[in-house]
Amino acid sequence: MAAVLGQIGRWEKSLRGSVPAPGEKVKTQSKPTVVKRSNAEGVPEVNVRFRPNVSLAEIKKITAKNNDRVEDEIESVNGLVAIDDLDNADAETVAKQYASMGDLVMYAEPNFQIKLDDPAQVTTAKDLLQRESDEIQPNDPKFAEQWALNNLGQNGGKKNADIGALKAWLKTRGSDKIVVAVLDSGVDYTHPDLVGNIWFRPDNVPQYKDDELGNFDDFRGFNAAENQSDPMDDNGHGTHCAGIIGAEGNNDEGIAGINWNVQIMPLKFMGRGGFGTTKDAIEAINYAIDRKRNGVNVRVINASWGSTLYSKALEDAIRAAGEEGILFVAAAGNATTNNDKSPHYPSNYDLPNVISVAALDRNDNLASFSNYGAKTVHIAAPGKDILSTWLNEDYRDASGTSMAAPQVAGVAALILSSEPNLTVEKLRERILKSVDKLDSLNGKVENGGRLNAAKALGE
Repeated sequence: MAAVLGQIGRWEKSLRGSVPAPGEKVKTQSKPTVVKRSNAEGVPEVNVRFRPNVSLAEIKKITAKNNDRVEDEIESVNGLVAIDDLDNADAETVAKQYASMGDLVMYAEPNFQIKLDDPAQVTTAKDLLQRESDEIQPNDPKFAEQWALNNLGQNGGKKNADIGALKAWLKTRGSDKIVVAVLDSGVDYTHPDLVGNIWFRPDNVPQYKDDELGNFDDFRGFNAAENQSDPMDDNGHGTHCAGIIGAEGNNDEGIAGINWNVQIMPLKFMGRGGFGTTKDAIEAINYAIDRKRNGVNVRVINASWGSTLYSKALEDAIRAAGEEGILFVAAAGNATTNNDKSPHYPSNYDLPNVISVAALDRNDNLASFSNYGAKTVHIAAPGKDILSTWLNEDYRDASGTSMAAPQVAGVAALILSSEPNLTVEKLRERILKSVDKLDSLNGKVENGGRLNAAKALGE
């Protein structure tokens, strides 16, 4: 398989261990560790993209001759297949074998596994703060702690260093006609602050069918990590991202999402330990594309994870999503490095549907952990000490570009609720051009600005 993917967020304790207990402070490793996945673990070893003139039947003959098998065809990218090596050969050797078939193969990539790469921590929610505002205020009891939506200077912050949510909500508070896919560790779709905004497959949309993997009753989304229907989160990270985008607003419960009303589609490709593979991410993206083609209004994919390893196959899948009108919002990374010089993927893919997001603290400064890049990181958004939903009906503060990306994904959905026919190109342009310029971002972020929901909506 190609480059693999690890999440980015300030909340993980270990890669294979349990989810942190409520109230526990957690620290992670500062750099990712690459671990080769073997076929013995049941993971496809290589992604191979054959040339357009090579049929699937011919591909299967070629793989059988090599004592391999086609584990899955990625329908959204012509010629892309995941291949199992039945001899348990080294993945890099197998990839080179297929890459050498230049007349038949465009590229072949080994599969790797990457660990969580965030040097950060998570804490439980702080005491409620008293807020004042003459604009729309939801009745969610923890809204006072959501400085990213309404910064009044609490906890030493800078007043108005936020995304302008209260003013944006004067125009729209979201729409259940817009679907945002959270490509992550799954989503706790039973959380009381999320359950009303979770996507359900409509009766008029057929169940998901895959020629190699089988049929799935994708009632609430898709689990590519285990090739099953249930995308329940057993880590917490995906649930946290989902809450930022679309925790139910004004429901007298917990927090308010950027969208009070929206449909969150859980796409699980990472497990409890917080890692996944390129192939699983691609398969989840392929699922979202298939649902879009079958009438589901998937307009945004949030990707709060990343790797320093480049994958052409993943790039092709994200490009295919863009061709279907899906915006792809990616975290810039948490290694405090310059993405212009040290690329981070998928945020560094130079595609017309990708937005790369850096993280800000509550004083409008680039967060100490955040990656940056004047040419490759497009925008900044709040990403430090962000309160959102967690497992077991809980709420937690977390920090990372993982938390900044869903701010942008959420605003994208908010714009679409007001202008549903906006193209992905115009949507991306609107977000990037409607920022608040900050001196602290000069030379750090391409547009030099912080996300502003109100400006993006013309408020």
